[in-house]
Amino acid sequence: MTLEIGYVSTYVPRKCGLATYTHHLRQSVRRAAGPSAADQVIAMLAPDEDVKNYNRSYWFLRRDERRDYARIARRVNDSRIGVVSLQHEFGIFGGEAGSYILDFIDALDKPLVTTFHTVFQKPMSPYREVQKEIAERSDRIVVMNRQAIDYLVDAFGISPSKIHYLPHGTPVRSVTPRAELRKQFGWQDRAVIVTFGLLGPSKGIEFMLDAMPDIVREVPNALYVIAGQTHPEIVKREGEAYRESLMRRIHELHLDDHVVMLNQYMSESDIVDLITAADLYVTPYPNMEQITSGTLAYAVGMGQVVLTTPYAYARDLLKDVPELLVPYGDTRAWADRAVEILTNRDVRAKYAERISAIGADMTWPRVGERHWQLFQDVALRARHRASGVKGFAVIAH
Repeated sequence: MTLEIGYVSTYVPRKCGLATYTHHLRQSVRRAAGPSAADQVIAMLAPDEDVKNYNRSYWFLRRDERRDYARIARRVNDSRIGVVSLQHEFGIFGGEAGSYILDFIDALDKPLVTTFHTVFQKPMSPYREVQKEIAERSDRIVVMNRQAIDYLVDAFGISPSKIHYLPHGTPVRSVTPRAELRKQFGWQDRAVIVTFGLLGPSKGIEFMLDAMPDIVREVPNALYVIAGQTHPEIVKREGEAYRESLMRRIHELHLDDHVVMLNQYMSESDIVDLITAADLYVTPYPNMEQITSGTLAYAVGMGQVVLTTPYAYARDLLKDVPELLVPYGDTRAWADRAVEILTNRDVRAKYAERISAIGADMTWPRVGERHWQLFQDVALRARHRASGVKGFAVIAH
């Protein structure tokens, strides 16, 4: 029997992490399920977006049109969709703290699996009330950080059995040999540190730049590559002022020969090649409550050695390699650890082996299989509830 999944999220071609995540999730579930699955994209549409840029088969939910939320839910109810996968991030939905999505949930009759991409340890109003209702109304909740399970249980009294930890999916390493990639990038004789993602103050780039002079003194061939466009929302508000401020800082620190900014949107293949060719991947994020990081997940899933501040996602993912968690603001500690990794092959190989073990279960094919199992389980439970059947086999996760 075919099971149709309805994905509610931002979606490609929109350039944001959630859109990319949902696209890869959809593709991986399709591969895992084969002919047993169908799907429908329900794309969140910002006011300045043109629907003509999207695939014509998608349904659209206009962010700030409140009446759209219940209308789309009724359309889902009248469709063959068996399970709704809601990718939740507060900022993508209309209303205060994204509260319009509650209208969708209130009108929805189909089983709901919600993936929380943000979970607060101590949620404050109005986010608390919105997330609490979503959590209570969802049939299952997915988180990408084991610590988030405790956060949800403590904050909202949610049963742990309702919450599933499924890791952030990641691609596999590039099939192109690493030496060839480094030659293509012109990195043959450089010790390369990489950060990628949409650029903004939340990335901690300034802090990493402050650590670079100490690194360069010990590793004269060090090169820090900052890859990715400025976040579209930042560009709307202030243009490229933030990027320009970073460029001034690079010049002031005399790092012109040791820092490269790649101002381009990174495709999946670009990211894979970049991480594969690097010597070290860094996420020097300042927000210690950050519960997920697709960029760190990608690096770990591909077996790349990483160095990161100890934000919530990093603490959970790298709990067995605490040496790679370095405090934000301690430029000396960051420089010392980076120098050790860049100059000592044995140390780098040891960390790469431990990182690869962590990332082995994070590839998109495996993550797609586990989501497909969960969606089948939820659909099966819903059918049994509707028919009044008590007791049935539950698919193991």
